[in-house]
Amino acid sequence: QVQLVESGGGSVQAGGSLRLSCATFGYTYSISCLGWFRQAPGKEREGVATIDGAGVTKYADSLKGRFTVSQDNAKNTLYLQMNSLKPEDTAMYYCAGSGFWCTPQILKAEFSYWGQGTQVTVSS
Repeated sequence: QVQLVESGGGSVQAGGSLRLSCATFGYTYSISCLGWFRQAPGKEREGVATIDGAGVTKYADSLKGRFTVSQDNAKNTLYLQMNSLKPEDTAMYYCAGSGFWCTPQILKAEFSYWGQGTQVTVSS
């Protein structure tokens, strides 16, 4: 089994920054792709970014330049650095793991393992 535990969410004013962390536990060798997703109230869960074992990253087009995904393999931890935050970034952010290689389209259906989520609230 794989467990994912997010942290680092909170409330911030527009223009501010946050860094989310996701600690991974268990059979992490079974994961080929790690990703971040978010879900705002009343909206579908959407892909934010992914990273594979080689450190290759992919981002949702609308978030390129503001968000950066990274990982520390020694700590089994995934990160999401979020800069220039906007009120529309307000959502629950989820860490996810997939046994498949990352694909160009960040599809939640490809991810089997999910964290419990961490709330990010951006005020104007």
